[in-house]
Amino acid sequence: MNISQIRRFLAFSSFQAIFTLAACFAASAQAQGDVQTDSMAKRMQACTTCHGAQGITSNQAYFPRIAGKPAGYLFNQLQNFKDGRRHYGLMVGMVEHLSDAYLLEMAQYFAGLDVPYASPAPLKTPASAATLQFGKTLALQGDKTRQLAACTSCHGAALMGVLPSTPALLGLPRDYVAAQLGAWQTGLRRAHAPDCMGRIAKVLKPSDIDALAGWLASQPVPAVTKAALSLPQPQTEQCGGAK
Repeated sequence: MNISQIRRFLAFSSFQAIFTLAACFAASAQAQGDVQTDSMAKRMQACTTCHGAQGITSNQAYFPRIAGKPAGYLFNQLQNFKDGRRHYGLMVGMVEHLSDAYLLEMAQYFAGLDVPYASPAPLKTPASAATLQFGKTLALQGDKTRQLAACTSCHGAALMGVLPSTPALLGLPRDYVAAQLGAWQTGLRRAHAPDCMGRIAKVLKPSDIDALAGWLASQPVPAVTKAALSLPQPQTEQCGGAK
């Protein structure tokens, strides 16, 4: 995905939000009408409008899987939307009036969903073998000449995340991965300082983003899909978002 495609995605997201926000608010209001008797699954139906049943989306969509992600990561992202560090009108509108306690409850609910991953679907636009190999090198080895740490140095050797708040990079759509790296580049997505992903994204070239997103999206998830309890060695990057 190049920069123009990222811009089109951001425009698409805003346009789509106009048509789906009312429906999501209606579902959310109905589901939260009686929080004493309704199950959390029922209350979270508004989230499944975009993220799919049980927090699983097609790997050809722009929306990420949230089922099974670390609760700390999901909570941080909900707070980021609420506090203006991430910008997507649909999400902002849904969480801006919710308490942090309820956001944490939402995060814990989706984190607790143990739902199998689907096999990666063929990329809509096939990537060359050289591009995928380059993406693999960046993900697993990084690029010391540009002070780019390997993705595995923070997201775990299996790239399935690390507790308490580092997410998996596998099982995500290519367009979503590329769009998020683009959002960090442009400042549309931020984290608490020090914003390690913001620094990394600004070093990446469009060809880097295309290669990384393509390789990550084409990899099957490992047998163990849970986030690692810890990294084998300290992170090379200081990340304010990994609290």
